[in-house]
Amino acid sequence: MTNALMANNLPVPGALGSLDAYIAAVNRIPMLTLEEEQSLARRYRDEEDLDAARQLVLSHLRFVVHVARGYNGYGLPMGDLIQEGNIGLMKAVKRFDPDLGVRLVSFAVHWIRAEMHEFILRNWRIVKVATTKAQRKLFFNLRKAKKRLGWLNQDEVETVARELNVPASEVREMESRLSGRDVAFDLPVDADDDAIPAPVAYLEDHGADPGVRLEQETEEVDRIERLQQGLARLDARSRDILRRRWLDGDGKATLQELADEYGVSAERIRQIEAQAMKKIKAQLLA
Repeated sequence: MTNALMANNLPVPGALGSLDAYIAAVNRIPMLTLEEEQSLARRYRDEEDLDAARQLVLSHLRFVVHVARGYNGYGLPMGDLIQEGNIGLMKAVKRFDPDLGVRLVSFAVHWIRAEMHEFILRNWRIVKVATTKAQRKLFFNLRKAKKRLGWLNQDEVETVARELNVPASEVREMESRLSGRDVAFDLPVDADDDAIPAPVAYLEDHGADPGVRLEQETEEVDRIERLQQGLARLDARSRDILRRRWLDGDGKATLQELADEYGVSAERIRQIEAQAMKKIKAQLLA
């Protein structure tokens, strides 16, 4: 239903020239009476009448604007918040049952806020500040508390933790995340000597040291050469047994398979293998 309604001339923030023009337009759409809302909801539920669903959505767009204004302090475009809320409203209309005994606005507010919350958490910071359900709840409640209280003291931290049923340590961690800011890894070069250096200037990547990598590659080449030299010093049978037991990628041969092939016991094959491994180890340690 969501795509169908959008394609059916549903107002979109920005499409009317400005956000103010959009808000003025949706505020001119008449609100529905209880009887009109019930009739339209039944038409959509029973007959899948998209025009009825569209009227339900249009009449509640002003409410989405009202909810979006409550999230104006997150630094995100109001038009985007409204658009996300409109998606939540359409989802609510799709699931609304007129026989529940509640108005659509009471039912839809949860869907509208849920979509706005998801949008805020996806876009508020480059690094996600909240991933679990408890962290999301803490994120929005703590922002409201900090607007009122500023930095929280220990008693306030414990009160928030108790009310939201989370550890006090998580409250402190979320407070730190909320107070931080995104910093570009590689800032533009600034001629000012007093400028704060970019993280690229002081964060060290130990795994990218060319000297260490060269040393590791040299050691690997040396081990391979020693292994090849050790194999070359074995007799043909020992070399074949060792290769088929440990070096073939097609599957490890069993002791019995090799015993049957060479006409000896499996114990003899094990002894030959052990002696060959001992010689190879000596070569590698030499």
